[in-house]
Amino acid sequence: MTNNTTVAWVTGGTGGIGTAICRALADAGYHVVAGYRNPDKAKTWLEAQKADGYDNVSLSGVDLSSYEECAKGAQEIEQAHGPIGVLVNCAGITRDGTFKKMSSEQWNEVLDTNLNSVFNTSRSVIGSMLEHGAGRIINISSINGRKGQFGQANYAAAKAGMHGLTMSLAQETATKGITVNTVSPGYIATDMIMQIPEKVRESIRETIPMKRFGKPEEIGQLVVYLASEESAFITGANIDINGGQFMG
Repeated sequence: MTNNTTVAWVTGGTGGIGTAICRALADAGYHVVAGYRNPDKAKTWLEAQKADGYDNVSLSGVDLSSYEECAKGAQEIEQAHGPIGVLVNCAGITRDGTFKKMSSEQWNEVLDTNLNSVFNTSRSVIGSMLEHGAGRIINISSINGRKGQFGQANYAAAKAGMHGLTMSLAQETATKGITVNTVSPGYIATDMIMQIPEKVRESIRETIPMKRFGKPEEIGQLVVYLASEESAFITGANIDINGGQFMG
């Protein structure tokens, strides 16, 4: 899949892990279209990427909870840059709370952004991928989708659901030149993690067998591999990248 004309759409592309994925794909020769929620932040983000020499990166701001918006966004990307060969579903939010106190709004907002969006974007690109006989869909899940997490029933359910979609779509497209895989990161040293109080951060680090947090760039390189021709025999997989914190 790697060439200068392949387009990669990365939802949540302006976040910590998303940025690393965008830059890794751009380094590999893709034209990267990064999704965003906040227009002002996105503009600043894009200026920073351009300043670092990433001229093959652009933006797409669509409401991922709306299929119509995603379909329109995919069409606009294809008209501007060409067929979408790689889709990375990286957008995600948290609205934590114990299940007893969790509101339906907290539940629905997380499911809409973290899971329904994966249907909306994947459904928007799958027709074109089938037509071209090639494509990569890579869903960024989480260690908490693998093991659950106190106070995150909504988040864990959405992230676990991503892999159910991965496995089903992988079976439907296995003979069509398309692969569909899940990546489940553990604790990665993004700004969000590094803003946690040091004492709490150290207690988390101690639960990781490697005794360190992952690097966003490590996620980016895994995504590049899954997007490449070299990974063509991998589909329906859930690849853990968590320093050994969860094995199963």
